[in-house]
Amino acid sequence: MPPITLYTTATCPYCIRAKQLLAARGVTEYEEIRVDLDPAERVRMMERSGRRTVPQIFIGAKHVGGCDDLMALDAQGDLLPLLAGA
Repeated sequence: MPPITLYTTATCPYCIRAKQLLAARGVTEYEEIRVDLDPAERVRMMERSGRRTVPQIFIGAKHVGGCDDLMALDAQGDLLPLLAGA
């Protein structure tokens, strides 16, 4: 499984939902970067993703996007192959 990075905040319902979906697909390990605790990480997230909102999700080098993007990827059947490294 490629490394997964999630940029999140503590109280964001979309962040929680994204983590729940990943867990439902068997993901047990990911790097969670809390941008509410470190403003420098929020800047890094915006530079890396081009977006200001959380969550921002990366699977390997691929920027998946936010929670809605992750859910759409799953609905299309493309999330599991991506998690498998395809």
